Amino acid sequence: MNRAWKAAAAAVAAAVLAPAAQAADRVPASFPAAGELVVPAVTAREQPTYNARRVVVLRQFRADYRRHVVLATASARDATGRLWLRLRLQLRPNGTLAWVPAAAVAVTPIHDRIVVHQRARTIDLFRDGHVLVHGRVAIGAPGWDTPRGEFYVTARFVPNDPFLGAFAFETSAYSKLTEWPGGGIVGIHGTSAPELIGQAVSHGCVRVSNATARLLQRHVKLGTPISILV
Repeated sequence: MNRAWKAAAAAVAAAVLAPAAQAADRVPASFPAAGELVVPAVTAREQPTYNARRVVVLRQFRADYRRHVVLATASARDATGRLWLRLRLQLRPNGTLAWVPAAAVAVTPIHDRIVVHQRARTIDLFRDGHVLVHGRVAIGAPGWDTPRGEFYVTARFVPNDPFLGAFAFETSAYSKLTEWPGGGIVGIHGTSAPELIGQAVSHGCVRVSNATARLLQRHVKLGTPISILV
């Protein structure tokens, strides 16, 4: 009887610990970590628990059929041992964070970062702390200011509008304009008016020269964090 009891107890313990062990397999080695959803949809919540308030439902594919890119910034376990990841969201208001079960996403550490200094009108791409790309920018005009904060690259594309220059990146930031494409999504893009670089003239987007846009195209990956500073 004692042997049978021990076997049963071991089976129960294995069943309880299995979800946590599986989740542990998805813990990134470091943060931030970028990747994609691996489930059709997942509910993002205010706290790392299924009882927390729902923030938004994230879907594996966006309305434009691109895969939904996510950026994880931290991890935590709930009372059952299940691992959750805190995500930076492409959602109004800017800076919104929410938690999803780690098993719903596949993310890997990312070592690049874009930093925009609005006052200096500069953009830098850092890789492991070293400057890989440096350039000048145009920023939002007064009243249409480029938002400050922490964001990330959500899409990359060659524009079909020459106004956006040689290459463009969609970010998780939103401008004050709700009628702008995607409801006001801020981009980092090239330009057909290079003479305006260095000025505050955009509707919130960060404009760069086409030469800088091509360099960024070569090096910037989906999920790259973006810091927009004063």
